Amino acid sequence: MKKLALVTMVVALGVLLTVPAFAFGRGCCTGNGPGGDPGYYQDRIFKNLNLTDEQKTKIEALHTAHQKEVRPLREKMFDKSVELRRLWLQANPDRNKITAAQKEMRTLRDNLEDKDTALKLEIRKLLTPEQNEKMANSHWGRGHGFGPRGGMRGHDEFGPGHGSGPGMGNCQ
Repeated sequence: MKKLALVTMVVALGVLLTVPAFAFGRGCCTGNGPGGDPGYYQDRIFKNLNLTDEQKTKIEALHTAHQKEVRPLREKMFDKSVELRRLWLQANPDRNKITAAQKEMRTLRDNLEDKDTALKLEIRKLLTPEQNEKMANSHWGRGHGFGPRGGMRGHDEFGPGHGSGPGMGNCQ
């Protein structure tokens, strides 16, 4: 019976520790729409901005370059989350190693957020003042997740729940 309880606890701890890794999702602009459609929500917002073909081309180029730039960072984040999970699953978890891994994870997250912010600012530079005003009213770039800072609450001209869902979101 003790063995079953131990196995159950280890499995539960494993699940608990994997949740943050999956919460990151596929990250910015990689598709949290239906079927993982890349840029689904972003496309809905950009559609309402009446972008010119030139703007669309430049924005696509920025997104492509951004994805290439952040891919290694995302891979490091995933690797670090796996490492952190393994540290927690040890019989005698090492507090210093866990703390160091968590600090590194926060640094990686901060770097990724800085790159996402830079992308959003570059996109805003390509827009006209009217488009920027519409964009500002669309809650684009207000953060990730649920709640008043960028979430699934509220309705506007872009529809209900257009904000990022749980996890990294999709570059709105």
